Amino acid sequence: MSTENIVNLMQDLGRNARKAASDLACVPDAKKVVALSSAATFIRQGCGKILLANQQDIEAAKANGVASAFIDRLFLDKARVEDIAQGLEAVASLPDPVGEVIGDWHRPNGLHIRRVRVPLGVIGVIYESRPNVTTDAGGLCIKSGNAVILRGGTESYNSSAVLAEYLVQGIKEAGLPTSSVQLVPTRDRAAVGEMLSMAEHIDVIIPRGGRSLTERVTRDSRIPVFKHLDGICHVYIDSSADLKKAVDITINAKLRRTGICGAAETLLVHKDTIETVLPEIIEGLITGGCEVRGDTVVQSLDARVRPATEKDWETEYLAPIISIRTVENLDQAIFHIGRYGSDHTESIVTEDEAAVDEFFGRVDSGILLHNASTQFADGGEFGMGAEIGISTGKLHARGPVGVEQLTTYKYLVRGQGQVRP
Repeated sequence: MSTENIVNLMQDLGRNARKAASDLACVPDAKKVVALSSAATFIRQGCGKILLANQQDIEAAKANGVASAFIDRLFLDKARVEDIAQGLEAVASLPDPVGEVIGDWHRPNGLHIRRVRVPLGVIGVIYESRPNVTTDAGGLCIKSGNAVILRGGTESYNSSAVLAEYLVQGIKEAGLPTSSVQLVPTRDRAAVGEMLSMAEHIDVIIPRGGRSLTERVTRDSRIPVFKHLDGICHVYIDSSADLKKAVDITINAKLRRTGICGAAETLLVHKDTIETVLPEIIEGLITGGCEVRGDTVVQSLDARVRPATEKDWETEYLAPIISIRTVENLDQAIFHIGRYGSDHTESIVTEDEAAVDEFFGRVDSGILLHNASTQFADGGEFGMGAEIGISTGKLHARGPVGVEQLTTYKYLVRGQGQVRP
């Protein structure tokens, strides 16, 4: 497609989205519920078509030598399609954030001031392999009164196209503007560059993918970005950790799904638990098919442990690999997380409430857990229905980005003729 055609295509999408956003801002929640519930029904009915399109994407990805972790994020089966449908229904059932009063007060001069939630406007979402982002993002934007332009990855193009088709059918069923959700209908990468320049049409850009995508969007965008960098997530086993909890949490945090951003990449172990806890954890990880890399102390416990290098502490593997470091105390664990972490998700395993309080107070990540797996770093698990991504920035949105994070607010001020002296 020529440069001129790309520009014209994207500008048309932008104008359509801006008009749709104006209409959506005042839509009653009942219509949004109908749109998302209907879309879920269409997706269930069209499961066969979705899986066929996904198989085309999988075969093309394998032919291109794509890594297995990438294939896992791309893959759909009946259970995952059902999860997509249920995710839309969960979002539909959430309270409508638009119009919520989040501040209400009177001034001495008689003015009545309210702060109320309103949509951001038009959201641009650029994502890579996960086809479910199509419906997660589309559903969340509709519920929060925003129009959305979706630019899916080349690898998930066919799957995303079918899911977007059913989402638009649901929107049409509810009588909402069909341009409320638009999927960029080209694989041409020039569309991304044009999208990042459309400040007159798009209010926020959300990248969902690897570091290279996020860095490019952050560098090139003329539009504010909700960014998600690496998910270098840590589990720290404190001196008072319960053995069973430590083993179960670590293995789940690493191996439940290794290719998601909430998978643990580094395990930090207090020196007092090395002999009691660590051997069983190493055995469980290796038995589960995980490569273990560790410092000299960890290596001395098991000949199968490979040496960890400096690069390991700053690597998001997204694969069955974990690095393990022993630490002298909680302070050293917190220092390690601050130096090598990505402000995403960290977990402490301990029975010491004072240690929990210190960990929660000093570790500066978007999500902190106590005695729970890092794999809970997910908008659905937080009761948000779904998420567009996990924001590792600190402005406006942090952690899972759900319907509330896709709103801003405005002030409504009522008077009785007051003038300012």
